[in-house]
Amino acid sequence: MQSKLRTRRTAAPPSAGDGERAARRRAERRSRWLWRIAGYVFFLALWQFTSTFLVADFIVPPPAVILAEMTDIVVSGQVWTHFAATLRTIVIGFAVAYVLGGVMGLLMGRSRWWESFLSDWVMATLTTPGLIFALVTAMIFGLGPTGPIVAVIVTSFSYIAVNVVEGVKAVPRELTDMARSFGRSPVQILRHVYLPFLAPYLFTATRYGFSIAWKIATLTEVIVGTAGIGFMMRQQFQQFSMKGFLAWVLLFFAFALFLERVVLQRQMKHVLRWRPEVAT
Repeated sequence: MQSKLRTRRTAAPPSAGDGERAARRRAERRSRWLWRIAGYVFFLALWQFTSTFLVADFIVPPPAVILAEMTDIVVSGQVWTHFAATLRTIVIGFAVAYVLGGVMGLLMGRSRWWESFLSDWVMATLTTPGLIFALVTAMIFGLGPTGPIVAVIVTSFSYIAVNVVEGVKAVPRELTDMARSFGRSPVQILRHVYLPFLAPYLFTATRYGFSIAWKIATLTEVIVGTAGIGFMMRQQFQQFSMKGFLAWVLLFFAFALFLERVVLQRQMKHVLRWRPEVAT
């Protein structure tokens, strides 16, 4: 009981500065949301104006028509079937690319020899347009799910590797030397020194690599896919249905934005909540 009373007496009340900072963060968050909503309103108004006054509505259908088409796609169940196909491609391909890029990044960051051996190939895949890999995998694997998965792996792993290399090189030498002086094993050094320091770099790699994976998976499905978002875009394009094409494009945009804003960013803020610039 005495310890509880002592804790209550010594607990410092929140200062006025803390309240001001919290109010400032709330105001900034409110302002960002207002500007974001204003951006969407401006885009929809410009779209409606273009459809009404500049071009024929069958070329650029108005937003209400596209929204109705999107609703029909969702109600029919097609969206779940084809989004599941695209998401399966991305999950398999990006998981392999993440492991491959992470291992290569660690090797290149910790050894000059591995960096000399792998750096040119990593930079080559990083700078080569994804369309080339999409076409090459389409020619090699033909129709089916294998080509898109391989294309996602080849185009995404270099983004992971480059970020991991930079993170490994930024780890203070004093930390690794101190860990070795205390007899820590390489696995312990990797777990307790490198991985915590690499967390921001890994999340950056995830965001960029995942966005590339989305684009390449959809692009490859447009070329040789038998299911998925890209396959449906190609089908609507062949039918010259701008209404259906834009509906699938906007569904793709909404789902990708959901994964970025709701899933990835929230996980990043949770893991890096000890960093004030991320937590706020």
